Amino acid sequence: MPGKPMPLCPGVRRIVAPNAGMMTGPGTNTYLLGVQEIAVLDPGPDDTHHLQAIMTAAADGVIRWVVVTHTHRDHSPLAAALAKRTGARLIGLSAPNDGRQDETFRPEHVPRDGERLQLGESVLTAIHTPGHASNCVCYFLESERLLFTGDHVLEGVSPVILPPDGDMSAYLDSLDKLGAYDFERIAPGHGGIMEHGKRILSLLRAHRLAREDKVLEKLARGAATLEGLTAAVYDDVSPERHGWAALTLEAHLIKLARDGRVTQSGGNWRIAGI
Repeated sequence: MPGKPMPLCPGVRRIVAPNAGMMTGPGTNTYLLGVQEIAVLDPGPDDTHHLQAIMTAAADGVIRWVVVTHTHRDHSPLAAALAKRTGARLIGLSAPNDGRQDETFRPEHVPRDGERLQLGESVLTAIHTPGHASNCVCYFLESERLLFTGDHVLEGVSPVILPPDGDMSAYLDSLDKLGAYDFERIAPGHGGIMEHGKRILSLLRAHRLAREDKVLEKLARGAATLEGLTAAVYDDVSPERHGWAALTLEAHLIKLARDGRVTQSGGNWRIAGI
């Protein structure tokens, strides 16, 4: 339920923002880490009800840090208001300039890849995972073997890759990078906690490569536009989602072009050399 804190493990609570929708599922997950000194991870959209829910849940402690996984507008816009109200320090990567970002986010600390952040009772390892967006960061809570993934890994769906800032090659590399960490469960930006996190990563990677194979299979039958390819490659997806699917498909095509496997001219994509 939106606004209701849910304990997930010692020192970690989740509050779902009231922004449910096709691309946000049940809503953006905001995580509160710590009891006396609190870090708020992904404060969510700029919504007064959600702000009040966070403040109420944190009433027995002090919010000292606001951490964001990335700056899409369903994850970070509340950071400024929360920091203004609490004096919390903003942590995350600055917004890229692609027209899809929350440009109000101004981090006071930009975490290095692999940096261990001591946030009160919690220690988070920042892991730079570009792909969904270039400034995506996952955070590993080693004490609970829990990985906070933002939109890099989601429950039940694969994330949209949003070119030109989003990058399919980087996304697959980031999945491999996460595999080096000793986590068991995944706390995503939308949806519920996922058990068997390493298997989830493996399945997600296999899904993306299977979709890529389907692109090549369709192009082997002849050149096609992005629109035509979307309908063919995502024939297992509701047409109302094809607008978003086309973005991820474009990311696949850009990757395949870099790999020398496809080419594009005059609005048509084809197998390289044909």
